[in-house]
Amino acid sequence: MKLFLLAGEASGDRLGADLMRGLRHLTPDVTFRGIAGPEMQSEGLDSLFDMSELSVMGLAEVLPKYFALKRRLDQTVAEVLAWKPDILITIDSPDFSLRVARAVRAADPKIRTCHYVAPSVWAWRAGRAKKMAGFIDHVLALLPFEPPYMEAEGMACDFVGHPVAAQAPITSKQIAKFQADYALDPARESLVILPGSRPSEIKRLLPVFCQVLSEPCFADFQLIFPTLPHLEPLLREALEGLPQETVLVTGSGFSAAAAAEERLVAYGAAKAALAASGTVSLELAAAGTPMVIAYDMGLISRLIIGAMLQIDTVTLVNLVSETRAVPEFIGRDCKAAQIAPALRQILSAPAAQAQAIEETMTRLGRGDPELPYRAARAVLKGLQ
Repeated sequence: MKLFLLAGEASGDRLGADLMRGLRHLTPDVTFRGIAGPEMQSEGLDSLFDMSELSVMGLAEVLPKYFALKRRLDQTVAEVLAWKPDILITIDSPDFSLRVARAVRAADPKIRTCHYVAPSVWAWRAGRAKKMAGFIDHVLALLPFEPPYMEAEGMACDFVGHPVAAQAPITSKQIAKFQADYALDPARESLVILPGSRPSEIKRLLPVFCQVLSEPCFADFQLIFPTLPHLEPLLREALEGLPQETVLVTGSGFSAAAAAEERLVAYGAAKAALAASGTVSLELAAAGTPMVIAYDMGLISRLIIGAMLQIDTVTLVNLVSETRAVPEFIGRDCKAAQIAPALRQILSAPAAQAQAIEETMTRLGRGDPELPYRAARAVLKGLQ
């Protein structure tokens, strides 16, 4: 069995690595090619090019790189067509990956296509599902309310749970070791800060986050910044002005699985988190860490997305739990003056989010022994 996998950002890389492990468990005779980050590469996938080239979003970020991205798109399509896999699995990053799938379908309709992570048609751009149906056969959904949106347009869709729900609970022993490894004082409280996984996100969000952290009420906290190795220089430069002790956790020198576990332990070591919007909110929930979510984008992207948004929250914990327990500050509300009071409130009452976090993990599959294999089983079913 030959599978071509395409991931374009860190969250997709983690999903792809989990999928690869699940497929090998169920079907040992499987070969992978594609585009991947360090986690999928550690599972044996030799990436066609560096996945970080695709980690851009928003019109202002994409336009200057349009021709480079177009060359990579053409290169990827040519590789798929030449190898003729049993299935092309595109993982998130829809702006790039769905263009690849559409071009492959047009050139060779015999190659099956599967998209892992349903697009957020329930949030904005509802017409995307109908467009996808012309070149995507099967969708793997991470959220329990997504399949009807895909099935209504004629695509097969399976809710496969979220791999983050399979993470074992963080233990006090793991936290103690993490604190010792990074010279953190266990008698002092820590905050975990997550300004995004793309350079463009970090450049936009980190100055705002640093404004928040510069307030006197946060002066005694130790700051933990889980990030990726290639982003470490960007963060170190931006953090030079902060008065607190800061620790960068990159996972350098660890296997991909160990690095992912270390990130989760880093979350668990903190009393609360200030994070960019995205999958990381579910990772924080898996660690039981209360959070404040903030996000901003370029002005043009902000105006367009703001006009099309169909929901009143973008935080996944809020959506899955059907609560609004996690405060969020998106777009024009992404200001230190608004974020700081919310973070203070969370620190004063961290248990306020506990029920929403527990409900989120249950609905995503925590406790189901088959969770690590759901996505792989769905892929194999789609090939029958």
